[in-house]
Amino acid sequence: MADNQVHQEVDKLLNADPNAPSASSFDDDEFDRLLDDFISKQLDDVEDTAEETQELQQKQKPELSDLVYRDDFADNLFEEERRLFDAYSNFRNAVLNMAKQAEISEPEFSFSAQEIYPRFRPSRMKKLNDDISAGWETMILAQPVRLSSLPDNPSDEQLLNFAEKTTDENLQLALISYVEVLIEVEGCEIAYNLRKAKAEKRKIEKQLYEEHLERKEKMQKFIEAIRRQKFPIDAERLVNNFFKSVRKDPESAQKILETNPATFAPIEVDKIPPRFFGMIKPKPEDGIRVNKQIGQFLKNLKV
Repeated sequence: MADNQVHQEVDKLLNADPNAPSASSFDDDEFDRLLDDFISKQLDDVEDTAEETQELQQKQKPELSDLVYRDDFADNLFEEERRLFDAYSNFRNAVLNMAKQAEISEPEFSFSAQEIYPRFRPSRMKKLNDDISAGWETMILAQPVRLSSLPDNPSDEQLLNFAEKTTDENLQLALISYVEVLIEVEGCEIAYNLRKAKAEKRKIEKQLYEEHLERKEKMQKFIEAIRRQKFPIDAERLVNNFFKSVRKDPESAQKILETNPATFAPIEVDKIPPRFFGMIKPKPEDGIRVNKQIGQFLKNLKV
């Protein structure tokens, strides 16, 4: 950030490019990609709003619709946003004083605390960038001689050193506040990304939990379907072992389930009903037959 020219830094991003290609110049694939990006951005905004509303409730802050005056927004900012707005306010006031002192037109500033209430978002920074850019234009008009001695591509440290040596208090405050704005914007971006990461973590955890519940429900349906057939096999053990194998090799596990389910749970031969009015007791060969029956049943089972 500090390695770029000051005026380029404050005037970059979010400004319309008059040479940007029109929609008609995109091919179908490019248009679809842009459309997907747009939809994704809208969904991100919806998620951001939901997160912000939840945080307002947790921290007992007023909701956006409950605030009317500009001071209401400023008074209720979170800590990161408050520091940014304070730095911006100091910059704005210093620039206005410079314009008045030099008897030149005052710039029109439009950024307010409402832009970052309840929380900073990178997408809300256009007015701030525009105001900082307008502020620098005024500073250059008000103090052309002093600012001409700034080194090319000044770093934050060079700007602060320059401010420390200047005797004009308004210029000094404007330069220091400008650097503070850059620092606080970066701090807000870090805080924003942390909130996004936490929200994404919660979303993944919720998804995993829902998948876990769905898997348990499906397993239970399998178990109940097998039990209803009164097969001589531990249905719960069969299903649990099958689903464990599915996670490692779904295709192989399904094939074994349909051809040799006894791999997942042994056939309980002693529970096979005897034939011919109880005269013929079950034998190991009957276990093979029942194993095939269970496999055929599971092959056609839909749950």
